[in-house]
Amino acid sequence: MKRKYSAVAGVALALACTVSASRAEATTPLMLPDLRQAPIGCEGGYGGPPATCEAWDVCMVEDPSGPSGHCVTAPTAHAVRLRFTSSEENVGDGPLLLFAHRDDTGSPTMTVRQALQSGVDGPIPDGYGAAQRGTAAFTYYEPAKMHEHWHVMGFEHFALRTTGGETLVADRKNGFCLGDRFPLADADNLQYVPGGNGPASDLAAKLRENMCQHHQPSALDVMEGISVGAGDDYKYTVDFQWLDITHVPSGVYDLVNTVNADRTLIEKNYDNNSSSVAVSIQWPAGPPAAGAPITEGPKVRFVRSCPGKPSCA
Repeated sequence: MKRKYSAVAGVALALACTVSASRAEATTPLMLPDLRQAPIGCEGGYGGPPATCEAWDVCMVEDPSGPSGHCVTAPTAHAVRLRFTSSEENVGDGPLLLFAHRDDTGSPTMTVRQALQSGVDGPIPDGYGAAQRGTAAFTYYEPAKMHEHWHVMGFEHFALRTTGGETLVADRKNGFCLGDRFPLADADNLQYVPGGNGPASDLAAKLRENMCQHHQPSALDVMEGISVGAGDDYKYTVDFQWLDITHVPSGVYDLVNTVNADRTLIEKNYDNNSSSVAVSIQWPAGPPAAGAPITEGPKVRFVRSCPGKPSCA
């Protein structure tokens, strides 16, 4: 569906006046991002029916404490993980752009400010000092071999919940390196997509190559973000991109992904920040006792997908 400029001008203008009241450009509308949680278990940029997605699996591992691990078969397994790809997409009017900074290497984290584009084809802040909004977010350098770059912490959360809303298993993933990893399948339906020349297209070119200061633990600044019409995905083979279902009883549950859950990042719409899948987990002989080897793994099936909704079962 086309997003009309007039529909967001009032919101953006109010925000512009709030964050830039003393500036001459206070009357220029700010182009707000809109983060959308893509269907769970689908490859980034997939545009077909979510029910046919295959970017997920059930992985039994010997070491329950490992970040990913080598999948094994019963009876050598001691834990069962439901692994799945997740993706966040920007379907808004402006880029999601974050600048993080610390004054010296004595701090293990950087504070984060959000930068917003001023008007259609208008300027985009180019650093932490120019970014308009302070946030509660922070970045941290993840030294694990699969990462070795700076992560925005708490950007996305996933959980397995009962149909009554009780969380049975929560995620252990600690952060995300944001960049333009794929184009959206429905990008042509958006009002503003970077193309040709201009600040937004220049930024998109940088975000396509962004690796969040890879191999730079001593960095003092880092940029992260997602352009309009692009997304950032985390494949199911990535460390901690899973939920431990070893002791989850047989039943049907909600697998829920939420981006920007604390709304520390300004968006034009928060209603599409969650997606869910109804998941059937069935143990032929019941879940294993604590510490016992797994003699037979569970049968897991994605019953249906509910993109844009926080519950599905």
